[in-house]
Order: sequence, then C-alpha cells, then structure tokens
Amino acid sequence: MLAIIGGTGLYDLAGMEIEERISGDTPFGMPSGVVQRGRINGQPILFLARHGAGHKLLPHEVNYRANLFALKRAGATLVLGFSAVGSLSEHVAPGDLAMPEQYFDWTRGSRERSFFGDGVAAHISTAHPVSAALVDAASSAAQTLGITLHRGLTYACVEGPRLGTRAESLFMRQAGCHLVGMTNVPEAFLAREAQMAYATVGIVTDYDCWMDDPTRHVSVSAIFELYGKSLGTARLLLNQLLSQPAVTPEREIRTALSTAMMTPLDAVTPEQRAWLDVLMR
Repeated sequence: MLAIIGGTGLYDLAGMEIEERISGDTPFGMPSGVVQRGRINGQPILFLARHGAGHKLLPHEVNYRANLFALKRAGATLVLGFSAVGSLSEHVAPGDLAMPEQYFDWTRGSRERSFFGDGVAAHISTAHPVSAALVDAASSAAQTLGITLHRGLTYACVEGPRLGTRAESLFMRQAGCHLVGMTNVPEAFLAREAQMAYATVGIVTDYDCWMDDPTRHVSVSAIFELYGKSLGTARLLLNQLLSQPAVTPEREIRTALSTAMMTPLDAVTPEQRAWLDVLMR
C-alpha cells in the first residue's frame, strides 16, 4: 500500500475517501498526527501530515521514527513524501518539481535517525536510498501531464529551522548537491529500515542563496508566494500517479533487513521483537 507524507501546505488529500483514522502511540513515541486510511481513484492509500495539523512541528521536532513506524504498522509498503526544497542548480528552477535519488546528510545529529540500538543492532544499506520504481512511476505521470519533473538529483538535508548562509549554500553546491531541504533525513533512511520503498517529490520554491544577485536569495515570503501555486501541480501529479497501475516495491527493499540484522532474533526482548515484527513485514 502507498503512503503519502504531506509536507508544507499538504495537510490532506483532496478526493480521498477516508475509511479510518488511526491514532495512538508507537514504541518510538507519538507520530505527527492521525494516519488516514482510505482510497483515491479506487486505490488504497494512507496519508500523514509530516508537520501535524496546523503545521506545528519544525523539521527537527518531527518524530520521524514514530511517523514511519505508524505508516508501516498501518500497512504501508511504499512511501511518497512531498516537501519544499531550494535549488542549488540553475536548471532546476523555482516552480519545478524535482525527485532526488541521493541524499547528503548535513543535519547535526539531534534527530533520532534509526530504529535500531539499545540492544538491537542492524546496519542497513543506503547506497541507493530511493525506490527507482516509485521515481519511474512519478516521472511517467509527470510526462503524461506535461509537467517538468527533474530526477537523478542529490538532496542535502540541513538541520534548520533557519535558512542557510551563503557559505553553506556554496559548499553544498561544490559537494555536488542539487537540492536543499530540512525534512528528508532521516525519513528516507528510516523507510529503508522499515523495508518500505521511498521517494520524495520536491516542490522547488527558490534558488537558496548561492546566486550573486541578492534579490534572488531565498526568503520565507517568496517561498510561500510560489509554493501555493506549485502545490496545485504536485496534487495533479499525485492524482495521475494514483490513476496508473499500482507500483510494485523492489524486492531488495522489501527484504532489506534480511542482510542487515546483526543481533539474533532469539536474543531480543519480547518488546523489541514486537516492533521488529512490524518492520520486517
């Protein structure tokens, strides 16, 4: 089942026939809000707003572990996120959509970034952290609609909540990054630990602050002026994606823990085994 994680401005899915609202705690704390289970175009779907109702959570305050666990427990095998991103590359223009396929973690270590630890050891492979099948499907949907969607990009995730300095922007460009955002790490990596295929649709709002012309540097007011328009395009893309045949997640993603677990299952506690069983579904 496909789960949608809605970013800034995407707090519900228009046209979704909601069948159930799933609330409650997880072994990793409370998620950002209620998980909605329903259908769009006849396809079963889950939805969760990353920042919570009313956008109350900053990127570093989001409980990413609880969010991903809640979606997996509800039946998700694929996760498609939506989020605002800045562009570090001139050809990726504000108003475009962009799907990263690599990540550069520039957060500061304050986020809980793994389900594992405290007696349960695993080392997940993230050489290719994004589901190519999910990106292919979204790219096909964009092509059908005539929407500009860039792929094959690298996303640098920064801590926030402040917007970056020009030195940081230039550094990330020199490191080979094309996009910058605040929310996809550890989200993408937790999805892999939970054996869910993951991809994100970045809604490009600005050129960050690497350009020489200061009038083109990012500001919150400029972000929201363009974002509202681009969000409509992202919704069209999602509706088209859901009208296409359902995506089949890659086998290597759905079995990722088979080669990642170091601790034998008979050495974990009953409580640990309970949440491990959810991740291993």
